[in-house]
Amino acid sequence: MKSPSESYFHLHLVSDATGETLINVGRAACAQYANVLPIEHVYPLVRSMKQLERVLSEIESNPGIVLYTLVDKEIRERLKVRCRELGVPYMSVLAPVVQLFQSYLGGEPTPRIGGQHSLDASYFKRIDALNFTVMHDDGHMTEDLEAADVVLLGVSRTSKTPTSIYLANRGIKTANIPLVPNVPLPSNIESLKAPLVVGLVASAERIVEIRQNRLLGLNAGGSSTSYTDREAVSEEINFSRRLCARNGWPLIDVTRRSIEETAATIVALLAERRRRAIAET
Repeated sequence: MKSPSESYFHLHLVSDATGETLINVGRAACAQYANVLPIEHVYPLVRSMKQLERVLSEIESNPGIVLYTLVDKEIRERLKVRCRELGVPYMSVLAPVVQLFQSYLGGEPTPRIGGQHSLDASYFKRIDALNFTVMHDDGHMTEDLEAADVVLLGVSRTSKTPTSIYLANRGIKTANIPLVPNVPLPSNIESLKAPLVVGLVASAERIVEIRQNRLLGLNAGGSSTSYTDREAVSEEINFSRRLCARNGWPLIDVTRRSIEETAATIVALLAERRRRAIAET
């Protein structure tokens, strides 16, 4: 139900590529306004005047803020002119950044449509990392964990899999190992040298809540097991804390963290680890 204090506005995101940059920027800006909700209109792959005219018709029908990333000058100018005629605010989200780069680096940029999505070495690195991560999800293929960049450990419902996939999309090969009561860990886990091993924990209350919701979703809400028992869950968490402390592995409490925040912390730990390794050589 809509709160009486909430209001809506139309947000038009016009891109000649996938629109991911616009979506992220738009949502980051909207997040600063707790009681204002955007109605997103996303228009990817706008690369012709005919496509643009359909976009302009939508903007005219639903006036609001227009954000765009368009390389073609003619299409870009047509959008700007029409927005001025309609009296709607508009902005190129990359223009200020590109201007800053230009003032520092000198010379003219050479724009490419969807340049950040080109099939370069970085792209294939991400694909390789995603393949590795999918194959090493939830404790599978543990015999070659040494090939991972990051190994995540945690009890059930600490967001190991989504965090692994998010890291993989950054080109980081990630394996994740569940910590299950009475199930032994892979024999090689405590002797790993190459990967950064990170433990994920959350409060017992949070884990119990998530597990109960999961059982309800599986129509097993009436089951009474140690899976949702507060004391049993607390012991699982304590075991994971002791394991990480014994091996000197960093531990991240994900109770109030988003997957993006957890991943950012892991990326920072990985960067610091690599800096130390370089300094020691």
